[in-house]
Amino acid sequence: MSYDGYTQLPSGSTDHDRRQQQVIANTYDVLQRTTQSIQRSNQVAIETENIGTEVLGELGEQRESLLRTTRRLEDADQELSKSRIILRKLSREVIYNKIVLILIIFLEVAILIGLLVLKFAHL
Repeated sequence: MSYDGYTQLPSGSTDHDRRQQQVIANTYDVLQRTTQSIQRSNQVAIETENIGTEVLGELGEQRESLLRTTRRLEDADQELSKSRIILRKLSREVIYNKIVLILIIFLEVAILIGLLVLKFAHL
């Protein structure tokens, strides 16, 4: 029997030599299984690293997208603030216009009442 350079001892060897040969064979098998396990672990690590790299790339893109969205929202907030200021000014002007119209209506009614009083007072 041969294990990558290890050969079996001649058939005249003692039990001790056979046990030692069996221990060496078992050790070699354990070493082979360990090597295969390490190779599988390395493959899993490489795959995990690739997935992590992809995830990091996607997260970077999402971060940029969120930053752009944040900037757009800040711009929209500023525009809304300007719109609120304009609406308040328009609201005040509407109130002032209503007050002026009400005063004009009262003045016209007062003039009409005055004209009626003058007309009927002369009769």
